[in-house]
Amino acid sequence: MDELKFRRQAYGEPNCQDDDFLAAMQAAPERGAFVNELKKLDSKLELALKIDVPDGLAAKLLLNQQLHRHQRLRRKSGFTLALVASVAFIAGISFTLLRMAPVDLGQHALAHVYHETKALTIDQNVSFKDINFQLASLGTIGNARFTQQPGKVYYSTFCDFQGVKSLHLVIQGEHSKVTLFIVPIEERMVLEQAFADNKYKGRGFTTDDAYMLLVSEDDADLSYLKKEIQQIFI
Repeated sequence: MDELKFRRQAYGEPNCQDDDFLAAMQAAPERGAFVNELKKLDSKLELALKIDVPDGLAAKLLLNQQLHRHQRLRRKSGFTLALVASVAFIAGISFTLLRMAPVDLGQHALAHVYHETKALTIDQNVSFKDINFQLASLGTIGNARFTQQPGKVYYSTFCDFQGVKSLHLVIQGEHSKVTLFIVPIEERMVLEQAFADNKYKGRGFTTDDAYMLLVSEDDADLSYLKKEIQQIFI
């Protein structure tokens, strides 16, 4: 065993009884003296540690540990709350900007048709009086209403146009079903008179209090229903 290894062993465990360690210690008198000094130091430390435990020390240590833990949790929760607040603030800003951004009504209408495909398969047989009741409950289009039945209405429900509560109808045209969206007028809305994608065609027009958006696969049905609505929606 070389000198460095011997001293490491002596510092770590001066009472070691390994053969290699004992042989190295006996090989030089100064090593034995060095180990004896370390043993004396160990004995002094052991005696110093053998003291009576004051009454209540365990409880005090436990209380101190709990206080430190509480402080750590407070710091951690404070950071968490700050992070949540920051995220909420950013989300609020994003939502506000989203609400202020221009809305392309034509593209929004096409997206709604694709999102609610079930609307084209349901037959609720809705009367125009029920539709007028829904329109009145919007509270944002004045007294706008249908004066008579706009053909057979298969489906009627409320929908959301970028935060604006609107009405979603499916009406029978001359040849096929036509989706009609009635959207209260807002300045940020952008209305195109004609829009389309690879499957659907759309028409848009304005009444006094609402945007009207018609979507169908048949262009002739759009023209037919547009004229019909312009005559009976006041």
